[in-house]
Amino acid sequence: MFSTGTPFQGYALQQLQDFLHTMDLDYDVGITYTCCILNDDGDIIATGSLEENVLKCIAISNEHQGQGLSATILSHLVEYAFLQNRTHLFLYTKPSNRVMFEGLNFHTIIQTDTVLFMESKRHGFQQFLTQLVEETPPHVLLPKLKIGAVVANCNPFTLGHRYLLEQALSHCDYVHLFILSDNRSTVPTEDRFALVQLGTQDLDGLILHHTSDYIISVATFPSYFIKDKVQVAKINATLDLELFSTLIAPTLHISSRFIGTEPLCQVTNSYNCAMEDILPAHGIHVELVARKTAKHDYISASYVRNLWKSGSFEALIPLVPPTTLRYLLKND
Repeated sequence: MFSTGTPFQGYALQQLQDFLHTMDLDYDVGITYTCCILNDDGDIIATGSLEENVLKCIAISNEHQGQGLSATILSHLVEYAFLQNRTHLFLYTKPSNRVMFEGLNFHTIIQTDTVLFMESKRHGFQQFLTQLVEETPPHVLLPKLKIGAVVANCNPFTLGHRYLLEQALSHCDYVHLFILSDNRSTVPTEDRFALVQLGTQDLDGLILHHTSDYIISVATFPSYFIKDKVQVAKINATLDLELFSTLIAPTLHISSRFIGTEPLCQVTNSYNCAMEDILPAHGIHVELVARKTAKHDYISASYVRNLWKSGSFEALIPLVPPTTLRYLLKND
């Protein structure tokens, strides 16, 4: 018998959480859809969930493993996602599950000691790399050039972001800017990308890219299978940085990555520290740029969003490019 929820609440949610705990897993906040297989007594014997296009919390009771229930759960979730116009699904799980999920037509993108990152689309990541190359002028791919990279959410694009890009360009022949595609931001993905385009038209040598779902956002990284929750941010950073340094950077001949100092957000600061540990081992220099200030305060996108929300538009003038200011005024 099937039970579904968008997502579960009340007693059904408690029952699901209890079942996951028996499987040494946690329920991940952010789940948008769950399906369960129940026995005749109404007890959960198999489950799986979705958060947008990320599969989570897939578990089969020990007594019912080997009965094809994983395939049943996955098939149902894939069908539901398809009806929501989500045809490209992703999965984070324990490396020990690799053989099982490859047998269910999921394909490995990258694996670390603690996390396996997979997708439903065969050659999906290779197509992403091909797209990055196609977005890059051919002469920029010559190894003799100094190529840098910046990864940012730009939610919204500020003068702090622009300053970081200017500093990166002053040290490089060209700079790739990867704008996170995660659509949970206050400013929608396409609007953020457009604001960066408008706010950097005069900067020569800048190449813009969407990240698709491959440069990993803290918001989408699941932790349901990780026991030590204190280590979640570090594990997420390690997976993301290994993917960048072993697969993306070599394709585009990136030799430097630029990051702004982070005095305000502990999560971002931890990510920056992980970057300084991991990237140099792959031959990528990490350049730390002091954050730009305005009237002795650090410029941050979160501060800009708070001013925008409160309607303090005059205070935004020294913090954002005119193109971003016009957008914020229009979308008050």
